[in-house]
Amino acid sequence: MKNSKKDIRALSKKELQDFFVSHGDKSFRGSQVYDWLWNKATYNFEDMTNLSKETRQMLMDNFVINNIEVDQMQRSKDGTIKNAVKLHDGFTVESVLIPTMSRTTACVSSQVGCSLDCKFCATAKLKRLRNLNADEIFDQVVAIDKESKLYNGIPLSNIVYMGMGEPLMNYNNVLKSIEKITSPEGLGMSPRRITLSTSGVPKMIKKLADDEVKFHLAVSLHSAIDEIRTQIMPFNAKFPLADLRESLVYWYEKTGKSVTYEYIVWNGINDREEDIRALVEFCKAIPCKVNIIEYNPIDDGQFQQGTDVAVAKYMNALEANHITVTLRHSRGKDIDAACGQLANKMKV
Repeated sequence: MKNSKKDIRALSKKELQDFFVSHGDKSFRGSQVYDWLWNKATYNFEDMTNLSKETRQMLMDNFVINNIEVDQMQRSKDGTIKNAVKLHDGFTVESVLIPTMSRTTACVSSQVGCSLDCKFCATAKLKRLRNLNADEIFDQVVAIDKESKLYNGIPLSNIVYMGMGEPLMNYNNVLKSIEKITSPEGLGMSPRRITLSTSGVPKMIKKLADDEVKFHLAVSLHSAIDEIRTQIMPFNAKFPLADLRESLVYWYEKTGKSVTYEYIVWNGINDREEDIRALVEFCKAIPCKVNIIEYNPIDDGQFQQGTDVAVAKYMNALEANHITVTLRHSRGKDIDAACGQLANKMKV
């Protein structure tokens, strides 16, 4: 039998206040409950100790808290932690804690599976089963923050929406989760410490700009030639590079924020001189930086890491054109926690 109780975290603060007024109580009770849910990240009504037993029982009679549970945690030899996160309906997603000397970063998922079809990514093979709710994304951050404090002795410092799923195809829930994470009534993190990574949905990038978001934007690019990009990221046929470029120019004009391009060099796919020239030209559209990322295999062998020589050519060409470029080595590869590997060994 389906549970008829409503998920209390689907209610706004005003709706919680109205609920208590409709039950003959004061509206500030709603504010108290809201604080327990979002500031203290409490998952049990019994733990809301500034409420009477009768009030807590009323909440239990009417609502549920559909919180996530860390079903399995793996620790890499480099300190990276990967969580298999079980959702209330039995689906599983993955999130990652990446500790470095200067920061601790949470990599969170936004979908069960993915709406897009990038051929080099394990998550894309699952297809999209459903979007995550805002509270399910929020819970991943809470869990990783606790783990960072436990194992590293420091709180979480940064968040990237770079786990399973395409964040811009779950726009409303992603932005609502960021609002809860950054609000003083929530976790109080600065939006400047949050990066949303997208494969590039031009219409939604423009919407981000129109909504005047304060967080950073990264684009998973991997080729600046339409024919090549469509081969490795087939959705590019619907969202070609000209449209992506236009949306990024719009983003910069509206927000004044530069963009980070994530780029993997593959042997025999995008390692030619013309590939390098195309990326340099694409980067000239707006202020940006390029992260060249080490490739993480997903077992089918179709994609192989480009040679050191090819990577060096990319970096030299970008630097010669005064474009900031960084070479990033992957973390957590031994537990399939690196970029593109999430869901590699997971069954949903």
